Amino acid sequence: MTADEQELLLFIQNALQEDIGDGDHSTLSCISPDAKGKAILKIKEEGVLAGMAVAERIFRYMQPDILFSAFKKDGDEMYMGETAFEVEARVHTILQCERLVLNCMQRMSGIATLTRKYTTLLSGYHTRLLDTRKTTPNFRLLEKEAVRIGGGGNHRMGLYDMIMLKDNHIDYCGGIEKALEKAYIYVQEKKPGLKIEIETRNLDDVRRVVDFGRADRIMLDNFTPEQIKEALKLIGGKFETEASGGINLENLLDYARTGVDFVSVGAVIHHAVSADLSLKAVLI
Repeated sequence: MTADEQELLLFIQNALQEDIGDGDHSTLSCISPDAKGKAILKIKEEGVLAGMAVAERIFRYMQPDILFSAFKKDGDEMYMGETAFEVEARVHTILQCERLVLNCMQRMSGIATLTRKYTTLLSGYHTRLLDTRKTTPNFRLLEKEAVRIGGGGNHRMGLYDMIMLKDNHIDYCGGIEKALEKAYIYVQEKKPGLKIEIETRNLDDVRRVVDFGRADRIMLDNFTPEQIKEALKLIGGKFETEASGGINLENLLDYARTGVDFVSVGAVIHHAVSADLSLKAVLI
């Protein structure tokens, strides 16, 4: 089992425990434990579908021998009136998993839908879309998976898979050069291969990073497109480049036209609106 699979399993365990507590008394009070049923996932608006694989994992966690029939897959365009999947299981399983499945799929589909809007606009440009760490605590795994389903990339999963020297790190450390030198030595001694990114706040910061080196990627934070063009001239292709801060659907192409390697947009997660989906019982 991979680390992501273990994390997903732990998420499902905790989420079901949070919801069920000492018992699903609504179901226990009126449905026989042996009753079997069928339910379908109905799509109620257009967008990009995400969370199909997660939904199946949730149902199978509760009851491994379910029958799960998928009619669409993650990343598919979805339209009102379509059926995404059908599940046959004990009625208790369906009712206890219903809310968690819907919460995950609605949230993930909303993120994938918004991400697809960004990546469609970027089609044909060198610039690629990244998300950020502006995620919901304990739901990051699925939010970032939804970004990938929508065609975007993950900036980093957490604090552990890239060194990101932001303004506070630099200020606490005593400056750009000190922070870069310490980070570089740390990587050589502790985590060989870990990439180093550093945030710059103006063109003078960019010059200092270019002159000192030690970084893999330069973040151009809250730069205008015009300032990014100037920064890219200074960088000269020696480092990966990333634009961040205030980037949205309205100005995305202004940044893409600069030729910057990446744009990071936290809004693809924290501004996404959940999609309208429902799980409906089918009598058998």
